[in-house]
Amino acid sequence: MDETVAEYIRRTLLKIPRDEIKMMLQKWGFLSEAQLETLNFHQIKDNISQEVVQLCEENSADIKQAAALDIIYNHIYQNKRMWSVYQMKKSGEELEYFDIADFKKKFKRRLRSALQNVTINFKEYEDNAIWIRVAWGTPYKKPNQYKPSYVVYHSQTPYVFISASVLKSNMPLLCQALLVASNYHDIREMELRSHSLNSLKDIVFKRYSQNFQTYTTKPLQGGDVEPENADIRIVKENRSEKERTHRLNQEVFGSGPQPKLEFAQYKLETMFKSDPKMDVLDKKEPFRCLVKFSSPHLLESLKSLAPAGMADAPLSPLLTCIPHKARNYFKIREKKDLFPESFVSP
Repeated sequence: MDETVAEYIRRTLLKIPRDEIKMMLQKWGFLSEAQLETLNFHQIKDNISQEVVQLCEENSADIKQAAALDIIYNHIYQNKRMWSVYQMKKSGEELEYFDIADFKKKFKRRLRSALQNVTINFKEYEDNAIWIRVAWGTPYKKPNQYKPSYVVYHSQTPYVFISASVLKSNMPLLCQALLVASNYHDIREMELRSHSLNSLKDIVFKRYSQNFQTYTTKPLQGGDVEPENADIRIVKENRSEKERTHRLNQEVFGSGPQPKLEFAQYKLETMFKSDPKMDVLDKKEPFRCLVKFSSPHLLESLKSLAPAGMADAPLSPLLTCIPHKARNYFKIREKKDLFPESFVSP
């Protein structure tokens, strides 16, 4: 067994919690049950990894088996990677029979015709997801197994989820291989990113109701203690406003777990509005800007704005449209005036 393969297997094992190493090796399936029984999983991870490498040496493991272990690790711990969504398009609406063997063959042939030093591995899962691992090299260097790109493609859908390597120059090659293999003619990034791959799938596959899904807010009862001398009209008004905010938030966001989104952006185009006497603009051209959102849990953050008093309820459609515009690459043309009458460009 090559030393680089042995070291890669060892480092992959060191990333796994000790209590889960046996489960991971069983999913891998490269070592027999008899070999697994010889391992002591109660010692430190470094010793466990050394023993596993010795068994892999007996089985003559190569980079293909090492990559298979890495795919299993990334499938289980997929939230450790940042995922981006890409959408593909066809020239027509016709549906074609999907042949997984043909897909793999076309993908490999296209990618290797552009770059010889590349390793490609596939693994199929029960939800029709094809996991693709690509380790990139250069014309003069072997593939770097420690910085691979990961692609998750669901057959019969136009959506691809990519966790790219640091080499952005490889993205055009990867996208071209996907188009050729899946018989699409165009692919674009949707500017929708998150560590939660399942949440991204929930958004693009519409696995939620018409409204947002978020946690169910508890009824407003018994939470606030009013001062004895408080004006009953103010107390009633405050309670009514909280109930109104709660109702409008529920109408817009719905109930249930909210998809975890960490980044989104879209292009905004609106008419610039200012005092005509100031003659700021010679031409009536639309105002264009790029709106970006980022947060550890973006949709939950938006949902909490109104109850926290940081925004009026209901929220502006510019905020609540984010998951609903996923199929349109977040390119939005807003016809309303973005700026008030008194706004004047400096």
